[in-house]
Amino acid sequence: MAAVRELENKEVEEGDLIMNSFVLTFLYYIAAIAIVVLGLAIFEMMTKKYKDWNEIKERNVAVALSIGGKVIGICIIITFSILHNDTIRETIIWGLFGMVLQLAAYILFELFTKNFSVEEELKKGNLAVGIISFSVSVGLAFVIGASIS
Repeated sequence: MAAVRELENKEVEEGDLIMNSFVLTFLYYIAAIAIVVLGLAIFEMMTKKYKDWNEIKERNVAVALSIGGKVIGICIIITFSILHNDTIRETIIWGLFGMVLQLAAYILFELFTKNFSVEEELKKGNLAVGIISFSVSVGLAFVIGASIS
């Protein structure tokens, strides 16, 4: 982490600045992948009625939409975090916080749909539920991202 801080705070010449930009971009890329993978692993553990990747293998588009929304949602939050923070550390913290809020949104979505189980409908391949799940994740990601300072 000290090396990252040094890269971020170091006064550099133009050629060094270009190289540091590549290094920082790579570090943000690694951080984003780690946060997305962690988020997907947690979502997978939360899903009790099916396994996400098994459903995708079976061409369940509803589940694919739901997972895609989570990936895009987390990435939107990370994008806002990169734009509004000065360090990779702050970006990671905001990214993780955003991921937790996405998890909460998923739980609330399940709780607020009293007429049916979101998980069961996704497992059945209900595209309407998949699209709403996608939309909840992406829509809330913009709200979460816009609030990052």
